[in-house]
Amino acid sequence: YNFNLNMRNHQVEISLVICTYNREKFLPEALESVKIQNLSYQKFELLVIDNFCTDRTVEIVQSFIINNPELNIRYFFESNKGLSYARNRGILEANSPIISFIDDDVILQPNYIDEVLLFFKNNENAVGVGGKVVPKYENGLEPIWMNKYLNGFVAKVDHGDKTKKFTKAMKYPAGCNMTYKKDILNQVKGFNNDLKFRSDDKYIFKKVRQISDEIFYLPKAWLFHYIDNARLEPINFKKLFMKTGNEEKRRVLSEGNGGELFLKFFEFTFKMLASILIMLRFTMLGLYPKGKHVFLSQWFTWIGFLKKDVFVR
Repeated sequence: YNFNLNMRNHQVEISLVICTYNREKFLPEALESVKIQNLSYQKFELLVIDNFCTDRTVEIVQSFIINNPELNIRYFFESNKGLSYARNRGILEANSPIISFIDDDVILQPNYIDEVLLFFKNNENAVGVGGKVVPKYENGLEPIWMNKYLNGFVAKVDHGDKTKKFTKAMKYPAGCNMTYKKDILNQVKGFNNDLKFRSDDKYIFKKVRQISDEIFYLPKAWLFHYIDNARLEPINFKKLFMKTGNEEKRRVLSEGNGGELFLKFFEFTFKMLASILIMLRFTMLGLYPKGKHVFLSQWFTWIGFLKKDVFVR
C-alpha cells in the first residue's frame, strides 16, 4: 500500500529518498529535519520507502504527512526485503532528475538540500555527490576505542572543508548521504538487489564511475548520523563487520569476476594481518582498546568473507 496525500502538480527539482526498516526510534527526527529545510517546499519531494517494517513506521509517516500539508511527501511499501530493493523503488518513483539518498537515522542541516541542488546547477557535468557525515552518539561521547580506521563503522565521512572529486583514497559517498542524477542511475540499472545491507553504496559508485568520474565530495551538504548505544555493543560490532565481508563477496560474485574474488580474498587477508601491526602500535602507545577494535574489525570482515552467508536482519 502506498499513499500520497500532499503531492502538488508541479515539477520538483530534487527528490529526497529515505529507505527505512523498523526505525521508529529515529525516523521522526529525520522527518523533522526535512521539514526545516531552507529550500522552497515546491522544489523538492520526500519519498519514504517502507521496506517491510513491522513497527509503527506507517503510522509515523502518515501522521507526519497529515500534519505537514505544505510538504510534497509520498510513502511506498516495498515488500522485497533489502536496502537495494528499497533504493531502487526510490529511483522508480522519483519525479525529479536528482535523487538524494539519506538514512532513517540522520539529522539534516537546514541548508542540506539547497547546497546539493545548487552544486548540480553550477556543475552541469557532475553526476553525483557525497556529503560530510558527522556521528551523533546517544550519550554524546565517542567510544574510547574509536579511531580513523573505524570511520566506516559509524559512516563517518570527513575529507576536509573543500569540494573535490572522490579519489581512490577517499573511497566513495556514504550511503546515508549520497546523491546521483536519476538518468545515470538508470543507465547502470540501479542498485544490485543481491546486496542486502552494506555494499550497495560502493557498488553504485563503481558502476557510475565506469560512465563518469564526475562524483564530488560536497562538505557543505552535511548531516548528523545518529549512533545509538546498541550499535556500539560488541555483538553488533561483530555482526556489522561480518556482514561487510559477506556483502563484499556477494558484490564481487554478482559481477561474475572470479579474478577479483581471488584478489579480494588476499586484500582482506592482508588487511587482517596488517591490523595486527596496527594493534601492536596502539598498544605501545597505551591505546590498546583502539588497536583491539581495529584488529577485530578486520578479523570479523575476513570471517564474514569466508562464510557462505550472513543473516542480514
